[in-house]
Amino acid sequence: MRTRGAVGLVVWIFTVVMLGGTVPAPLYPFYVRSLDLSELQVTIVFAAYAVGTLTALLLGGGVSDRLGRRPVLVLAVGIAVLSTLVFLLAPTLPGLLFARVLSGLSVGLTTGTATAAIAELHPDRRTATTLATVANMGGLGLGPVVSGLVAQHLPGPTVGPYLAFLVLLLPVLAIGLVPETRPRTESLAGAMRPQRLSVPRATRARFAAAAVGGFAAFAVLGLFTSLTSSFLGQELGDPGPQLVGFSVAVMFAAAVACQLLVQRWDPDRAALVGAALLPTGTALVVVALAVGSLPLFLLSAVVGGAGVGFSFQSAVSRVGGLASADERAAVTSSFFVVAYLGITVPVVGVGEIATATSLTTAAIALAVLVVVLSAAAALLTRRHPTPVRG
Repeated sequence: MRTRGAVGLVVWIFTVVMLGGTVPAPLYPFYVRSLDLSELQVTIVFAAYAVGTLTALLLGGGVSDRLGRRPVLVLAVGIAVLSTLVFLLAPTLPGLLFARVLSGLSVGLTTGTATAAIAELHPDRRTATTLATVANMGGLGLGPVVSGLVAQHLPGPTVGPYLAFLVLLLPVLAIGLVPETRPRTESLAGAMRPQRLSVPRATRARFAAAAVGGFAAFAVLGLFTSLTSSFLGQELGDPGPQLVGFSVAVMFAAAVACQLLVQRWDPDRAALVGAALLPTGTALVVVALAVGSLPLFLLSAVVGGAGVGFSFQSAVSRVGGLASADERAAVTSSFFVVAYLGITVPVVGVGEIATATSLTTAAIALAVLVVVLSAAAALLTRRHPTPVRG
């Protein structure tokens, strides 16, 4: 297979696996009705995805460096298929939790492996980075759109979207034609070992600046992804999966656009813009919930998504420059562990508050947290700027 075709196939697999991570987002109202789920249970199901991703980072970080890119991509797709089968065959609360963990595991294995494969296959590093960025966040944004459209217009709203996902995975059958860019050096048993987490002492302050920003960005991302269906259901009664999917995708679209824009910016400047946009977006969520305005809620998704794009891409860029090649995997894994904790702990807390009080109260609590975190990230970025490379 020629280079262009190989890159295209890896980008497709990357995009579709990420898409699978957000397929359930527009379907939560159906699960709420059929399983009588509370807001807390919905957010726990959502957060189970991050548990799987963290497991992949901690146990499978760097595994494709030792096993090769193709075997790990095949493994990740196989886990994605298994996750889908659990969604289809066990539509219960335990089934949803297990399926979401598997989905997160698949996404976690795919992210690092596909990003590395694209960089190794494509001759231009900047283009490879752009393709990986679009596949990553773009796939997450496409998931709710595809799922919502299928659920809205075809029978079996909690079946059709998963079948569509399986169809989209079919091109993976050609993975054997993709050149292997990292030959196997170890057996599977030897390659699957815990990823070391560490940050060099001299760079810990700059790491903290990036990690706090990443944590805040993922907390905002989790808020929108997990509770959009609840807001729309509260305000519109039965908005339909198509509208829910579109509303979730708006945030990811804004995040992708800003991730592409920020690649040409100074990372510290981008971090400060993100630190301003994240609390603005959450403040708009609070107002939208209080007045019951869908246009204002969509605006908050755009602003919050822009904040996620600026903050996350800037953080990844800064973290990548904090360590030598030998330490980079440990430092990057440490950052992603902090970031994915942002999509679990605060989001579950929001679900618990929403169950005990109201969505508006829960949003206010998260907004206060995001303000504090964003202020801390901005202060740390100012005090510990990224060195200018001469």
